[in-house]
Parts: sequence; C-alpha cells; structure tokens
Amino acid sequence: MSKVLVVEDSLPQREMIAGLLKKSGLNVEEAIDGAEALENIQKYSPDLVVLDIVMPKMNGYEVCRRLKSDPKTQNVPVVMCSSKGEEFDRYWGMKQGADAYISKPFDPIELIGTIRQLLRG
Repeated sequence: MSKVLVVEDSLPQREMIAGLLKKSGLNVEEAIDGAEALENIQKYSPDLVVLDIVMPKMNGYEVCRRLKSDPKTQNVPVVMCSSKGEEFDRYWGMKQGADAYISKPFDPIELIGTIRQLLRG
C-alpha cells in the first residue's frame, strides 16, 4: 500500500485530504508545515507528497526544492495543492520541481486520479 504525506497547515483541509486518500486505500501521514514535512519525509519515506504552498516556517516551494535537490528524495512525486491558482503560481510550482499542481478548491476525483497516476509512473 502506497504511503502519502499530506502537508497542510489548515486542519480542516488536512483532515479532508487525508480522509479522501485513506478512503481510496492509501496510507497517510500528515505534517502541519514545511519543517515538519521535511522531518516526516526522512522518518516515513513516503511514496508521494501532497504539498500546500502557503504555510508557516517554510513554504511549499522551498520544501519541493529541497526534496528535488536531495538524491534520496528527488524521485518522490510532489503534488502541489494550493489556493494560489493563477497561471504564474502553477508555472512557479512546476519550476520548483512539482510533478502536478492542483488548485483549491479541487475536484476530489481529480486529486485521487493525479495521485494514482503519479504512483503508477
């Protein structure tokens, strides 16, 4: 069973995303900010990371850059999931190494489909 780390500082959003992923048969770990995300990535070795952008301590762009520049984690797919939905935000997220970018509010089917596709990749 695949392991997904959900990084989201908003409790209701984090619970909603985690619940959705658990219902679709994935193991889910959670982190509330970028610093905790980096700790949990080392601890749990997730198969994929769902990453918010606007968070305390360290934003999602920085977390993504660090993951993609580390040989141990560079192949872990990153799905940025953010309320920052402008074309520039999407472009910048992909430029940081994200494998997919989903704007909030999102369609749950789109999120699950994107994650499944990346996990198969």
